[in-house]
Amino acid sequence: MEEHNWKFSQCFGDKGDVETITEADIISTVEFDHTGDFLATGDRGGRIVLFERNESKNNCEYRFYTEFQSHDAEFDYLKSLEIEEKINKIKWLKRSNTSNMLLSTNDKTIKLWKIFEKQIKMVSENNLSENSNLMNTGNETLSAANISSKLLSINNLKLPRLTLHDTITSAQPKKIYANAHAYHINSISVNSDGETFISADDLRINLWNLGIADQSFNIVDIKPVNMEELTEVITSAEFHPENCNLFMYSSSKGTIKLADMRVSSLCDNYSKVFEECIDPTNHNFFTEITSSISDVKFSPNGKYIVSRDYMTVKIWDVAMESEPLKTINIHEQLRDRLCDTYENDAIFDKFEVQFSGDNDSIMTGSYNNNFMIYPNAVSSSSKTVSENEIVLQADKSAFKAKKLNSRRKEPSNGLSMMRKEMQFDDIDFKKSILNLSWHPRENSVAIAATNNLYIFSTL
Repeated sequence: MEEHNWKFSQCFGDKGDVETITEADIISTVEFDHTGDFLATGDRGGRIVLFERNESKNNCEYRFYTEFQSHDAEFDYLKSLEIEEKINKIKWLKRSNTSNMLLSTNDKTIKLWKIFEKQIKMVSENNLSENSNLMNTGNETLSAANISSKLLSINNLKLPRLTLHDTITSAQPKKIYANAHAYHINSISVNSDGETFISADDLRINLWNLGIADQSFNIVDIKPVNMEELTEVITSAEFHPENCNLFMYSSSKGTIKLADMRVSSLCDNYSKVFEECIDPTNHNFFTEITSSISDVKFSPNGKYIVSRDYMTVKIWDVAMESEPLKTINIHEQLRDRLCDTYENDAIFDKFEVQFSGDNDSIMTGSYNNNFMIYPNAVSSSSKTVSENEIVLQADKSAFKAKKLNSRRKEPSNGLSMMRKEMQFDDIDFKKSILNLSWHPRENSVAIAATNNLYIFSTL
């Protein structure tokens, strides 16, 4: 990706203060479809809102398309637990006709939705009144033969005429995949074969057929016989974008395991493991927490992997598991204040990470509504790519005309330097950019900031 001028494009939401936002309105996931023509958000209230590309505009601009309630709060009476309606993940299926299909999940239940446009037609003209006149012509009483001849006249036969009254967008649940997870679902991923998908919780990964809702196959199970011996949990899982037999999953121990479904029906014996050894002298009380991987993604061509933990982003070559290609330090200014982030629970925030459509650039989030883009992160010859960091802010200040992107080579007014050297007390941990998505075909990104959806673009 060449050097571009990223700028704010548009925002959906009320752009209000964090204190006035209700819990249900907070966006919990955002996802472009495979074409980039549609964009979906899910919130903690169980709602899904879809946006459609505005083709009448030359730049990257979207408009509201439809909204529907995907999940409702439930209660598990057997375990006496309330199941939240919060949408954890949304994944689009590739379009095969005029309808859109997507998967959405809360903690326990996955749903397949069909979104389509439905035409409402009304009868604008019929022949009832005309036929009744044929039956009575003054005081004349017609014989059955005369009536039949008049009715069968080609000029008198008319079908009711329908005219288009309105076109509405409808969302219809096609399948409900339930009762397969004992723990909270953290990931869903659609296979490149277009027929299957996986869902992952803390201890298990299940394989589903899109057409079969009442049966799934357990392909990873790390639950120990004695739960007191539990040492790690699954944090994220994703199918390879091209090889339908390959998938990977990350763990709270900072490892990424690549598995091949052709080898065994139970993929506990992984094909490759990507793990960076940490110097034991650098271990501390928080190491295990900060090294837990919150998100992992394949590059669109499947040749690279990017992972995000609390302190770093790591880029891996799928062909080389010994060490990461690049390591990007994210929260270095917090390294000496991890005790404080532990006390306010910020250390458990789960930041997502995204590849650009050209397989070369990386994006992830931080605090104060900041998110960072690392251009040419894969192809750069530098072992670290922080010097090319672009910092943008998904905030009300995005509406101002001033530039938000700058680079470290301009330290006099660089946002990047300001963020790195920001005082701990100046960090607003309530304004965290956890969920984001990159347009698959162009330099446009969608950022979820509390209850607002921001779009930034270079177009």
